[in-house]
Amino acid sequence: MTKNIFIASAEPYTGKSVIAFGMINMLLAKTQKVGYFKPIIAQEDPNQRDQHVEAMLNYFSLPVKYEDAFAFTRQDMLHNASSDNTGDILNTIISKYKKLEENYDFTVIEGSDFLGEGIAFEFESNALMAKNLAAPVLIVVSGKNKTASQLFKTAINIYRNFLLRDVQVLGVIANMVNPDEADRIKQALTNQLPAELLIAVIPIESGLQSPTMKEITAALNAEVLFGADLMDNQVDNFVTGAMMLPNFLRHIKDNLLIVTPGDRGDIIIGSLQANLSVNYPKIAGIVLTAGSLPDEPMIKLIEGLQTIIPIISVQKGTFETTTAIGAIHSKITIDNKKKIELAIDMFEKYVDSKALDDKIITFNYQGITPHMFQYQLVKWAKRQKKHIVLPEGNDERILKAVEKLIAQDIVFITLLGDAQEIGASIKRLGLNLDLDAIHIHNPALSASYGDYVETLYELRKNKNVNMEMARDMMTDVSYYGTMMVYKGDADGMVSGAVHTTQHTIRPALQFVKTKPGVSVVSSIFFMCLPERVAIFGDCAVNPNPTAQQLAEIAISSAESSARFGIEPRVAMLSYSSGTSGEGEDVERVREATAIVKAKHPELKIEGPIQYDAAVDPLVGRQKLPDSEVAGKASVLIFPDLNTGNNTYKAVQRETGALAIGPMLQGLNKPINDLSRGCTVDDIFNTVVITAIQCQEI
Repeated sequence: MTKNIFIASAEPYTGKSVIAFGMINMLLAKTQKVGYFKPIIAQEDPNQRDQHVEAMLNYFSLPVKYEDAFAFTRQDMLHNASSDNTGDILNTIISKYKKLEENYDFTVIEGSDFLGEGIAFEFESNALMAKNLAAPVLIVVSGKNKTASQLFKTAINIYRNFLLRDVQVLGVIANMVNPDEADRIKQALTNQLPAELLIAVIPIESGLQSPTMKEITAALNAEVLFGADLMDNQVDNFVTGAMMLPNFLRHIKDNLLIVTPGDRGDIIIGSLQANLSVNYPKIAGIVLTAGSLPDEPMIKLIEGLQTIIPIISVQKGTFETTTAIGAIHSKITIDNKKKIELAIDMFEKYVDSKALDDKIITFNYQGITPHMFQYQLVKWAKRQKKHIVLPEGNDERILKAVEKLIAQDIVFITLLGDAQEIGASIKRLGLNLDLDAIHIHNPALSASYGDYVETLYELRKNKNVNMEMARDMMTDVSYYGTMMVYKGDADGMVSGAVHTTQHTIRPALQFVKTKPGVSVVSSIFFMCLPERVAIFGDCAVNPNPTAQQLAEIAISSAESSARFGIEPRVAMLSYSSGTSGEGEDVERVREATAIVKAKHPELKIEGPIQYDAAVDPLVGRQKLPDSEVAGKASVLIFPDLNTGNNTYKAVQRETGALAIGPMLQGLNKPINDLSRGCTVDDIFNTVVITAIQCQEI
């Protein structure tokens, strides 16, 4: 039975890590227990951990100890190899791997990196490891700086060399390929390699190849003078600032790094001004060479600027510095999650995961883990791309979330606000967000403004709204965004990062209104706990629901649960379980449970029930031994807002659980509210679930 896969290359800098990140992400969507093992790591400093291994373990929260994820450093391996200890080396690797394998359903093994001396030995050792670990190999070859013919020959030779050593090969992935050659290379590989092999071609992606200012600073051993908070800026190009300023400005490209002596004040100030100007592309940073620094008046001027791009200083001369920059190979590290997400996205886009899945044995975990859930959310959102409007278009968190959403091609986005202000904010924040990839509407200046005003007036004139009031209301971004959804100009809306819940949902209640048969709008949170995903409702909208309203909240929450792939087992929470308690609040929960059972007898529901009896199997068996819900509830309905809101926040803070939501239920069209304390990830996730809601309409 196949329980592992070995990702192998036969040359340096093939981008194996992209495949490793993609593989683990794919597997975690199917099984909870995924291991990672890199037999030989390229750890140069014994006092520092291997950045790649640490990124793999940390990003996916894999329960693998760092020291268990590898067997040898590359230096140890080469030293032992010269001592003719191959047998002992292999025994150690097998022993460490087998110990790891026992605890996981599937293990991704990543081969060595082929850096420096000993490359021939490394290929032999990788083939030997794959064979002895009974791991089929996925070959990765680099297309960078290769012609199509060179790439093709490299792939065929590596494949044949593995076969000569009796190693099973599952597929060949050509990575970092010239996009113009991609189709031709894939066709050539498909024609020449056996039909049963997986063939994939991944085009070169500048976002993965380009180093960050942090990486350049480390490689140059530079001192950071300004802009320490923007060291994640990506560098796609660099230029030497050795010309006159007007000519220099013509050379500015996106994500440019400027290399210049510190006494070239004209180049420095010109670069800073160009970065602020909407007429020039974004500048990533400045390197001041030869140990020279700007004069004191220049320093004072820079310090007074609102936005300062990273400026670093090196002792080396300009030529030596540019040579060193050109030799930098960017790495995917845990502190650059954008690159990790981009790597996963590239894998999903260009590798046929179904075909790969057919070639390996994976396991279906009973239930759904948080990672599986988040993976599925993005997959579901992508299957039918929807249009989401975000009224708070100039909020920094909103813009950062939009950058992620557009980069992963999940939704179409409209931002509300002033286009120039939003463009300036995108530059100031150093975001890789193309304004042409999104829509920006200023409500009062929009071509739709007059039509929206007229529609609002017609809808609300019986509620004493006159035309002047309608004009004023439609300049409010919440009303304008909601009207976009009502009119079908957007599929859904997400707001609340700046505005209150009441401000966000009032327009929806006024004219989007509730679905037929639903009298109450309610909310749920998807609580991504360490081992499972639970649904909490209502934690954001209804202060003191009646028994009828509680029943509606439970029914809506169960429907949402099923829609999002979680089997609904509903617990109607109270301070009492079963028939043991009395009192007005318990009776209200008991009555609500009876209403749900009468309307939906097929639904698994228990109430009243205490929280511990609902989620703890042992307590559940003790208190309600015959219940289908006790101890394994997936949908928890709180009796009032006070209890629900405090409980979800307590669970979130004390367990580190991710709370996705709130997601509003019961409206005719999807409108969702954010917390004003929301993070970028909260916004991203809420937009994703809103997009999925839109698919149901």
